Amino acid sequence: MKKIIVLPAYNAVKTLEKTVSSIPKNSFDRIILVDDASKDGTYELALKLGLDATRHQENRGYGANQKTCYTRALQAGADIIVMLHPDYQYEPNIIPFLTGIIEKDICDIVLGNRIRTRAEALKGGMPVYKYLANRFLTMAENLAAGQNLGEWHSGLRAYSKRSLESLNWRDNSDEFVFDSQLLLEAAFRGLRIGDIPVPAKYFNDASSISFPRSVKYGLATLLAIAEYGGNKTGFIRTRRYKERLKGGGEENRE
Repeated sequence: MKKIIVLPAYNAVKTLEKTVSSIPKNSFDRIILVDDASKDGTYELALKLGLDATRHQENRGYGANQKTCYTRALQAGADIIVMLHPDYQYEPNIIPFLTGIIEKDICDIVLGNRIRTRAEALKGGMPVYKYLANRFLTMAENLAAGQNLGEWHSGLRAYSKRSLESLNWRDNSDEFVFDSQLLLEAAFRGLRIGDIPVPAKYFNDASSISFPRSVKYGLATLLAIAEYGGNKTGFIRTRRYKERLKGGGEENRE
């Protein structure tokens, strides 16, 4: 199976090289980096490191970055796509375990779960308010979608080609709520979602959104849960939850 790692990057010059050098050498066939108009030389460093890098001419948002990442990976013939934040907050050595679960046809989507225990997450530097928000939102998402995931908000996750080709992720938000929308759509379609523990690593150079943006993200996640519930009960049918036509919407919406 062809494995491609995608790195949605924004101002990651301080951590990119360490992240890439920590990825097990035999765990991938290609690394694609999409730079969302960074101002710190991330794109230039990616080229220097020999990555398959592309750059947005203007900042489009975290979700829009992932849309380009997945489009590029599918166009390159990926069977398994691993999304890894390039801020070294997630342990890249976990990647072979994520992809292995998909290769063995156990899951369609696998997440790295930073919250194996409360003590471990907080010891790893996760801010208390982020831990509490993560727990609340994850509980709400699990209850709504009938899942039992340890965390819905991980920046390390692996997707099978089948899972990405069956979902309308191109219609998702260009912002941070993209991830939750995608998982809710996957649950709606009956895809198999699992997770494995990964150490939490918070430090000064790791990316982290501000408190106001965290609040906005939390509210957007609650709206995504409500949208899922409306579609699940048949009360509404939004574009993201309509059955995707094979061959439809494959254009690269960069």
